Amino acid sequence: MDSEADEITSLVGREVYSNNGVFVGEVEDVRLDLDTEVVNGLALSELNPQLFADTETGKKGVIVPYRWVRAVGDVVLINDIVERYESPDEDTEVAV
Repeated sequence: MDSEADEITSLVGREVYSNNGVFVGEVEDVRLDLDTEVVNGLALSELNPQLFADTETGKKGVIVPYRWVRAVGDVVLINDIVERYESPDEDTEVAV
């Protein structure tokens, strides 16, 4: 389990891009389901103002569902659905 914990914490600080190469934000924290021991979201800060300027995102950022993650390497790639983000009532959740 320690190696899994290292892998999870290594996500913090990585930049997040859409699969079209658009900068979305930076991973500030991960959201865990402790019962199933699964990552279910990424808390992003340092958001791209062009994507979220007209959107109420909470105090610090947004949480994107982990199911949007396509690849993790030097950066995190997520589906381009975030580029079409319109309101918190849709698939994105408001962050802390």
